[in-house]
Amino acid sequence: MANLTVTKYTTIELKEASESSMPAGIGVFLSTFNILLSIAASLDNALILVALRKETSLHPPTKLLFRCLAITDLCVGVISQPPHVVTLLSSVTTGMNKQVIHYLQRLSTTSSCVLSQISTYTSSAISVDRLLALLSGLTNRQVVTLPRVRAVIACFWLIGISVGTISFWNAYIAITAGFSLTIISVTTSVFCYSTIYVKLRQYRPQVFPLTQGKPNGRKLPLNIARYKNSVSSAIWVQVNLVTCYIPFSVVIMLMMYGQIPRSQNEIAVAFTATLIYLNSSLNPILYCWKIRSVRQAGKDTIKQLNCRKSDQILRCS
Repeated sequence: MANLTVTKYTTIELKEASESSMPAGIGVFLSTFNILLSIAASLDNALILVALRKETSLHPPTKLLFRCLAITDLCVGVISQPPHVVTLLSSVTTGMNKQVIHYLQRLSTTSSCVLSQISTYTSSAISVDRLLALLSGLTNRQVVTLPRVRAVIACFWLIGISVGTISFWNAYIAITAGFSLTIISVTTSVFCYSTIYVKLRQYRPQVFPLTQGKPNGRKLPLNIARYKNSVSSAIWVQVNLVTCYIPFSVVIMLMMYGQIPRSQNEIAVAFTATLIYLNSSLNPILYCWKIRSVRQAGKDTIKQLNCRKSDQILRCS
């Protein structure tokens, strides 16, 4: 699976064309759809961040990883997608400043590259965290701590920004590095979830007692139902990411080998890039669907906002 670093190659391809090959109707449709996705990603992920702050059932390091994912999705809706919308509109309208469009395109490309890298790494880290929760048992809370998770997330951001920065000077190196790191991340996730599946299949309360620690040092049975729910949530997030990214990656690979007609490059990239942006809008839905406490916290937040709005209206009247 490639990532948005490869849009550097796409930018070069599209700029070489004498005029846009995208039909006006498709351009307007994609622009409108991306505007809606941008609004949804911004509002929904902001709500998820508030809900995660109130949520108390998740292990704090695990919650921090989910918050990192929500932040990257929020940044997609606020930073990456708006300039992408303007770029789409420029392909079906005339009179727009080409230099401004070029810089907006670079902003969208680079920020998307950075954020997609971080999302991929964080999803992989969640799979590792879930595996350690199963294998470490009593020592899990001593192994996976907030300071360590913060350090890991900082490394993810540093690597993502580095890959995005390298694309300005050498697109080939950035594509190779980004693709390699993404493959490693996805492979790690597949290994972790496969191991979790095998371990849970072997689990018998009398034979293979899973335990988790408490501050006072006592051993308690691991809540298998809650653990399976958390793993299910993480798997759905991972599947959503891979599903949304694969079409774009395939299109870019086909373009690099000349398997897509030049006249269809722009349309293929526009549609598959929209799928990547769709990922950021779908994640909040998955959080609310699979994590009951987050769903409840989100409902409570909306109710509080409605109550405050009602109070303001009454005061004004």
